[in-house]
Amino acid sequence: MAQTQEPVAMLGIGAMGHGMATSTLRGGIPTIVWNRQPEATRDLAELGAEVAETAADAARRAAIVVTMVTDTDAVSSIARDQGMLAALAPGAIWVQMSTIGVAGIERVAAMVQAERPDVTLLDAPVSGSKDPAEQGQLTIFASGPDEARLRVAPLFDALGQRTIWVGPVGAGSRLKLVNNTWVAFAAEAVATSVALAGRLGLETGIVVDALGGSPLVSAWQAAKLQRIAKGEFSAQFALSLALKDVRLAVLAAGDDRFAALAGLADEWQQAVDHGLGHQDLTVVTRALEQQGATP
Repeated sequence: MAQTQEPVAMLGIGAMGHGMATSTLRGGIPTIVWNRQPEATRDLAELGAEVAETAADAARRAAIVVTMVTDTDAVSSIARDQGMLAALAPGAIWVQMSTIGVAGIERVAAMVQAERPDVTLLDAPVSGSKDPAEQGQLTIFASGPDEARLRVAPLFDALGQRTIWVGPVGAGSRLKLVNNTWVAFAAEAVATSVALAGRLGLETGIVVDALGGSPLVSAWQAAKLQRIAKGEFSAQFALSLALKDVRLAVLAAGDDRFAALAGLADEWQQAVDHGLGHQDLTVVTRALEQQGATP
């Protein structure tokens, strides 16, 4: 499957990073893993991954390093506090795949330029949740120097069903914000429609039957409808993380013209404040249904 077998280090073994490491191992790529909580790496070791004790140790062993963590501060902490950036070999590639927004990737790019200009930075956030990550079915919004494409092709082929190269570093993060804005409004359409149906005395099953086969409803939305109908809100894309991405989009927009997006963020923040952030973003349905309900 791979044109080359350069070792890859996966730093950050959360739900997404774990699935991605599983996919690189399945693709025959030598994989080194590191996580702040080592227990998350144990089953990957059984699958053949090398487990590094530190991020710096993982980076030292790899030709390509992937970071997949929550936010810009976590990325910077791995790079600087954990010693990853200093440990990279000259000519190594750092593939930053976390969703950190425009300001975040600019901060990372400035760090690399100032401290390790001999390292190639790629900005390559992904579209997809836990299951696509495990199945190697992500979409990758890649940006960075053209000369790095061949070296990362085996990695991207293992992780994704599609890679879209969109320009210099920063373009990938910009496209990811556009993508996740689409996701946010698609999820909000499902949640609000189902909650409105309940307010109007209609059963969720009727909504599923009526909208499930409609050309207005994507396959992703149809699957979300089915999960809502079953009361299944375990996180495929946690509401707190989805809200973080919406806030990044609002920040990047830089003005007040995107009032609907800002309003969506405020609505989701209320749900997070009520302790629902760890559940799937469709749990907004439940929050809307409970608003104004009799305790």
